[in-house]
Amino acid sequence: MSATETGDALAEARRLMTICNACRYCEGLCAVFPAMEMRRVFTDADLTYLADLCHGCGACHDDCQFAPPHEFAVTVPLTMARVRRDAYQARAWPRGLGALFARNGLAVSAIAAASVAAFLLGFALAHDRATLLATRTGPGAFYALMPHGALALLFSAALVYAIVAIALGVRASWHGGAIAPATLWQAVKDAATLRYLDGGQPDADGWGCAEDDAGRPDRRRLWHHATAYGFLLCFAATSVGTLYHFGLGREAPYPWYDAPVLLGTLGGIGLVIGPLGLLAERRRRDPARRDPASQGMERAFIVMLLATALTGLALLALRATPAMAPLLALHLGVVFALFVTMPYGKFVHGAYRFAALARYAAEQRAAGTRIE
Repeated sequence: MSATETGDALAEARRLMTICNACRYCEGLCAVFPAMEMRRVFTDADLTYLADLCHGCGACHDDCQFAPPHEFAVTVPLTMARVRRDAYQARAWPRGLGALFARNGLAVSAIAAASVAAFLLGFALAHDRATLLATRTGPGAFYALMPHGALALLFSAALVYAIVAIALGVRASWHGGAIAPATLWQAVKDAATLRYLDGGQPDADGWGCAEDDAGRPDRRRLWHHATAYGFLLCFAATSVGTLYHFGLGREAPYPWYDAPVLLGTLGGIGLVIGPLGLLAERRRRDPARRDPASQGMERAFIVMLLATALTGLALLALRATPAMAPLLALHLGVVFALFVTMPYGKFVHGAYRFAALARYAAEQRAAGTRIE
């Protein structure tokens, strides 16, 4: 993304926020507009902050009297999506890898393919055909193919790298000052419930998000919850498995009724239902609510989560068959690719949005405004 294009997105966002600040019709829809009203001029950092607050529900576009075909051409969701896309690239760490955002779908596909191929090749070189196709059951079956120490070291390094890269990006862009525990808790609640994805629509109708012009509900909140909590359940399964291994001396694979398997199965189901729902919603969303240049990045991340879940569930179902070795290599390859690409794809929106929600909660509390 060139500096000119980045500047154009910020300039357009500044123009729109100036118009919206004069109108203020949408102030009850989400956090963006109350945060906007606390400003008279908009720095680049302010605009990026407002863009991170925007959940892209599109309610403001539907309500706006200045939306196209009006000559003011106010398109807040689309413009904010463009600002976010540019900001993700600018805030990436290391800086040179920010280019991965530009063609994220291609980059993620290539990295995933290379990762899966590397694990398949590694298994093939380390074991003969009979060993690879042998049926294994009981504790330690996985580690006959790849030692636990090597597995833990490789994936721990990938995960730590992803966490550090994302944290450094958030730290470099933080302008909110110190955050009190109560303010942080407010941000946790807002993020966990996707409070500002409802577009100001009442929850009593069960829709959750703003509906489109045809009156069809946008169920992205439901699919986001299934995806996010499915991911957290899978992470919890891995954490419990780690505790079992190092704390209790119990090796995977575990029986179907044990905590790691139950948590992983529920998480895997969530990571199938959620991404499939998000992909379906994307196909029918109004183009005025989305940035075409971000579609590859968003689709790639959803597909990677779906692939992680499907390969994990397949491995669980067929782990006591000769298919275990190729399925284990496939699953490990997908998970490794997911970890190393997280700092350079759609996953980062969660970290930046949480930081924006924390800053918003702090600003509202400082102004004496209750937001609970």
